[in-house]
Amino acid sequence: MVKNLSASGRAKEGFVLDDVDRGLIHALHLDGRAPFSRIAAVLGVSTQTVARRYRRLCAEAGLRVVGLADPHHAGRAQWLVRLTAAPHSAQDLAGALARRADTSWVKLASGGTEIIAIVDTPAGGADGHGLLLHDIPRTAGITAVSAHCLLHTYLGGPTAWRGRTTVLDDRQRRQLAPHEGAMSTPRTAGGPPPAEADGALLAALQADGRAGQAELAAATGWSPATVARRLAALRAGGALFFDVEFDDALFGATTQALLWMTVTPAHLEEVATTLAQHDTLAFVAATTGRTNVVAHALCPDPAALHHYLTHRLGALDAIHTLETAPVLRTVKGAGPVARTAPAPWRSSPRRR
Repeated sequence: MVKNLSASGRAKEGFVLDDVDRGLIHALHLDGRAPFSRIAAVLGVSTQTVARRYRRLCAEAGLRVVGLADPHHAGRAQWLVRLTAAPHSAQDLAGALARRADTSWVKLASGGTEIIAIVDTPAGGADGHGLLLHDIPRTAGITAVSAHCLLHTYLGGPTAWRGRTTVLDDRQRRQLAPHEGAMSTPRTAGGPPPAEADGALLAALQADGRAGQAELAAATGWSPATVARRLAALRAGGALFFDVEFDDALFGATTQALLWMTVTPAHLEEVATTLAQHDTLAFVAATTGRTNVVAHALCPDPAALHHYLTHRLGALDAIHTLETAPVLRTVKGAGPVARTAPAPWRSSPRRR
């Protein structure tokens, strides 16, 4: 999944990864805030080399670490929205969606006539459904809309695509796993949700997951010690995790597609769990709607995608229908983009 500095969403032409680059990216997936010195010791290079490679990857390959609040802990629901639009307006609409604070993973697909985005809303309430219920239906150029609530994520979020995490061995992974000193309590899945006071901290981490303690202190008005304690508590409770955005074409994934499947309900858990073990997939979730499973496939070329669809998915009898939507470009990843003009469907600001 891609989030780059350039409008094209791709790394600079001629950019090639070596083992140090790949090891650094794998290390950041294990701990997005790991000190460069610790990464360097594991990779067997100098701290200066790791810092220099990180800056180069950010500038030329779209590398970005983002801190994200777990939606369930934060009391949020996520909707996967599909919009069909005329080709001449789809790109502008995708850009407008990307500028919204309540969207992530905005993609252009299906030859540039489909926009796919994740929209965050308050769980169980109607107040935050403005985009779904009001804004989109009134937008000129959109010819079809469907919205699918993400019921359960089997692969994705804190779990990285395996194509990026094949460099470090078990010993190196253990050395880079977040150590107890980074957390005030043992990691749990049922910790307290983020508090309202955490808003500034979470916003700063979403913009830059590796922001320093001094930067986070300035953004929150807290002391560096308070920032460190709150970071540790949020991570330990599972309320905060770190993701890595990068141009996966550099890992050979030049063909990407979203797969919409209809699975027999009695076998949905089994099928989704099986799909989550496939190295080809970066995301698997159960959804509402006419299709009940969605996945994101990354392949080296169209032939590899065809082989995956016919041999791996074709072998699963519980999958009754399959729709494939090729992804042309990722306009927005998990982190925010700079705001420019307001979205074209918003005639006036509205309180949210």
